[in-house]
Amino acid sequence: MDAIDVIRAKRDGGALTPAQIDWVVDAYTRGAVAEEQMASLAMAILLNGMDRVEVARWTEAMIRSGERMDWSALDRPTTDKHSTGGVGDKITLPLAPAVAACGAAVPQLSGRGLGHTGGTLDKLESIPGWRASLGNDEMLGVLRDAGAVICAAGTGLAPADRKLYALRDVTGTVESIPLIASSIMSKKIAEGTGALVLDVKVGSGAFMKTVANARELAETMVAIGSDHGLRTVALLTAMDRPLGNAVGNAVEVAESVEVLAGGGPSDIVELTVALGREMLQAAGLTAAKDPADALRDGSAMDVWRRMITAQGGDPDAPLPVARETHEVTAPATGVLTRLDAYGVGVAAWRLGAGRARKEDPVSFGAGIICHAKPGDKVTAGEPLLTLFADDETRFPRALEALDGAVEVTDRGTVDAQPLIIDRIA
Repeated sequence: MDAIDVIRAKRDGGALTPAQIDWVVDAYTRGAVAEEQMASLAMAILLNGMDRVEVARWTEAMIRSGERMDWSALDRPTTDKHSTGGVGDKITLPLAPAVAACGAAVPQLSGRGLGHTGGTLDKLESIPGWRASLGNDEMLGVLRDAGAVICAAGTGLAPADRKLYALRDVTGTVESIPLIASSIMSKKIAEGTGALVLDVKVGSGAFMKTVANARELAETMVAIGSDHGLRTVALLTAMDRPLGNAVGNAVEVAESVEVLAGGGPSDIVELTVALGREMLQAAGLTAAKDPADALRDGSAMDVWRRMITAQGGDPDAPLPVARETHEVTAPATGVLTRLDAYGVGVAAWRLGAGRARKEDPVSFGAGIICHAKPGDKVTAGEPLLTLFADDETRFPRALEALDGAVEVTDRGTVDAQPLIIDRIA
């Protein structure tokens, strides 16, 4: 088979055959298809799309490029959640322990932040001693002991996706919905979970800016799951404002612990409980304990402490604190009608909480605390945001990112999406 023929087929709007897909994914992973050839094919896919049969086969080919994990040795069903990423999205931290406390096993392979979106592993690495890299046997041990594990994916999991993802990042083809969907689902299916709930974010701080695009992505991923025998459901959730009050790394861990202690911001609790119920239902645990009860009665906190300890972390250790702070005050008295997620996310990134390249370090103490959310009444001159950084020279550029992100009006109404917009199954 020849790469040029495969490129031409998709360039001319045709459907790739199963044999073409199997060959090109395998050959690219082995280095037999050049980077520029795969870049050309990725652009053709971006422009001309893929049908359901193609997407399912492309996903299967990426799964076959590496190992497939197996949790059959566990005595409880497995279920997982994947978020498409946002600002202040620390949901995994309270969610995995809460669902585990209700009787499921949660093998959560997570990633790092890039740009204005945060990464679960970066947040957890702010806990002294905590390790993200675990072998398969270690993962199984943590799951048996705690019921949940959150760690980095190993290099043997869907290596074709890892290579293609890096290429898409530098060739303007990240936005292809078939390639986004197959990228996410190849890793989740290879992870071996028995059920999957997708949290597809919508809004300025999300990758998908419109409900229509988010719904298309969700429907594509749910179809892939169905075609591979994986029980999959998706929720479309709002990302036009930050989730919770904290944006960063250590500050988000602290807020997650508040939720695990039975408190915390109402939107974090609402989404944690909603996703947890979906995860348990997808796993067949319809008569299980409710995640809201697990947060209230301390059982989710017990799982959290066991999980963190099993991965080398100290759940009682003080979290990192940034050396410098800067207050942003309310520009007027009235109602906060807008707190743009993207602007806040970029500001936190510029403070040091995120990275521009995957190899960049992050500042664990950097971030932002929001003292008000859209719909709240604010008073001119009172603190609206507190910015944290290890280097005060980072504040001016962070403040530039916040220019236009805040809106206060006399008697304004908040034109915002509901937190949970839709359910796709």
